Amino acid sequence: MCRSFRRACGLEGGRTISENPPTAAKNSGFRPDIQGLRALAVSLVVIYHLWPERVTGGYVGVDVFFVISGFLITSHLIRKPPLTGREMAQFYGRRIRRLLPASFAVLAATAVATRLVSAPTQWEGIAKEIIASALYVQNWVLAGSSVDYLAEGNDPTPTQHFWSLAVEEQFYLVWPLVIMAAFWIAAKRRLRAGVLVRYAIAAVVVISLVVSVLATATEPGAAYFITPTRMWELAIGGLVGSVAPLTVSRLNPSANAVLAWVGILAIVVAGVTYTEATPFPGSAALLPVLGTALAILAGSNSSSSPTRIFRWTPVQWLGGISYSVYLWHWPLIVLVPYVSGGELGWLDKAVILVATIVLAALSKTFIEDKFRFTKSAQGLLPTFRFAAAGMILMTVLGAAQLAEVNYRSQQAEQRLSAIETSGGPCLGAAAIAKGFDVCEPDPTAELVPEPELAKDDRSDAYADGCWSNEPFTERPICTYANGEKKVALVGNSHAGHWLPPLQKLAERNDWTISTFLVSRCNPTDAPLELDTQKKTDNCLAYGDWVMEQTKGDKFDLVITSERQSVPVQGESWETTEAPALAGYKSYLSRWAEAGTNVVVIKDPLFPGGSIPDCLAENPGNPGACAGTPEDWYWMDPLTDAAKELSLPNIETISMDEYFCKDGVCHAAIGSVVTFFDGSHITATYAKTLAPYLDQSLQRVLRN
Repeated sequence: MCRSFRRACGLEGGRTISENPPTAAKNSGFRPDIQGLRALAVSLVVIYHLWPERVTGGYVGVDVFFVISGFLITSHLIRKPPLTGREMAQFYGRRIRRLLPASFAVLAATAVATRLVSAPTQWEGIAKEIIASALYVQNWVLAGSSVDYLAEGNDPTPTQHFWSLAVEEQFYLVWPLVIMAAFWIAAKRRLRAGVLVRYAIAAVVVISLVVSVLATATEPGAAYFITPTRMWELAIGGLVGSVAPLTVSRLNPSANAVLAWVGILAIVVAGVTYTEATPFPGSAALLPVLGTALAILAGSNSSSSPTRIFRWTPVQWLGGISYSVYLWHWPLIVLVPYVSGGELGWLDKAVILVATIVLAALSKTFIEDKFRFTKSAQGLLPTFRFAAAGMILMTVLGAAQLAEVNYRSQQAEQRLSAIETSGGPCLGAAAIAKGFDVCEPDPTAELVPEPELAKDDRSDAYADGCWSNEPFTERPICTYANGEKKVALVGNSHAGHWLPPLQKLAERNDWTISTFLVSRCNPTDAPLELDTQKKTDNCLAYGDWVMEQTKGDKFDLVITSERQSVPVQGESWETTEAPALAGYKSYLSRWAEAGTNVVVIKDPLFPGGSIPDCLAENPGNPGACAGTPEDWYWMDPLTDAAKELSLPNIETISMDEYFCKDGVCHAAIGSVVTFFDGSHITATYAKTLAPYLDQSLQRVLRN
């Protein structure tokens, strides 16, 4: 999921103040070359978000901005180290006035726009992220969700881009303490402060870079967002700020121009050659980071330097509004499709681009500059009061939205409970089983569960912690019912959604159900293309463990179902089918050779896009969310393998007829929502499948 969120960083526009600029504008604190770098970086980011196929690595804009921020802040801290509490407060006050007014304005506008245009199913997630963004912990929230398999199918939220601002704010929180500590130790031990500062910064660079490389190799989703893996990028900028006065003066203009060209070229190469598949940040981030560092270090005004282009008025203007451009562009990209009613077309993208520039220019003039340069806003007490009030207000707005969502969910749960208790001859799967001529669909009927509640309408396996999640080292087993016959439910999340009907059947059939469920990984003999080799190996080991736990006569019946969610290692989606089939044949054969009775439930066709979101966007018209068997997805090499093996103790069953009929696959059947996302069956609809699943199971068990 994280690569869909590679969204730039703390883009600070406006004037750039630098201590001892190397060659550019020596008599002025303004660095037009840095302003140009900002323009380049924000262009990479916005183009990447609007046309990701054109600039596949545009996410490296985040690294460019991290280096710039580290350079500017460290240069300022070295020039005026905060040695007292008041000086520290003044530093934080400047950061507050610089960053928070515009960000609070965008968050408030996003909260209102979300309520006006987005589906109610989105409100809860967006409200939580608005709170996280206002408190500048969004990067940690996204790091947590990046390892949540089910969260991967969620639509992006309009505040996800605040993750990089959170990284910067966390950096700003601790960096003055690092610099102050270095100055204090230098004074205490009569050391050269500049040397000690450089050693301290270098230590941060090395430690954070090592953490980044290791984390990217082991947990790349979370590594993309967390502060320890990004700190070195800002610290590199700080290192440049601490050494520039000592090095650049020794180089002639031609050498500086060469450095600038190499640096800019490195950024551009990363932007156009990196892709979603590039392990990032890790060592790959060195190219744009060091490129930015070289460009800043050069600071060349030579006529042969690429930074001459950065002095053009349009480029300088874009660099000046880059922070607000960053803030506004992403909410527009996320929210405009709710208004336009589909994917972004060229006209939508053009409107977003123009609206972003207009809003950014207005924000720069009437929000950013007003707070930075108005004397009444300069005092420490008003500044910190503003920060506290803004964070509290954004938190209250988000909490109010969550309270409403919670209230609506409670009401929906009560209605759902009443409907499930009363039942009805045409509820859920009964409607399609009896035929729509008997159970005529009523598009105006209230859906159960309501779309807002449907997203959480999952099997007990989720609440009970029955999953082996990445990196697949845990071995949970959950047990349901207490019958004589032992049944094992094996597979990934597409086995887990069959638990609700099996629970209903357990009492009737005298079963005890034990679950062996894993998220993303599939029990198979084919290694899967997971994001690290360790996870691939652990997934295979998990499958071997499941085989040992279930083979032979340890269970009366093994029920398994899976969705192929990742290709076989070394294969693409276009080439994975044959090796995936071979892996499942091998795995099923091991069960068969041990005399295990196995039933494979074919994974039903699924839409891919979120059914609850679609239903919420089309109230009273569930047919708008229906599809055809050709439109919906299915890739189930497990079922194909079982059929091709044709072994006497391995049977297959299909429940497709209870999802699709007469060439139409339904989002709601018998007034019951079928999927809680784009591929997982709601617990409510799954329960209505119980009698029909029982018929199929009894039929194959007789064989």
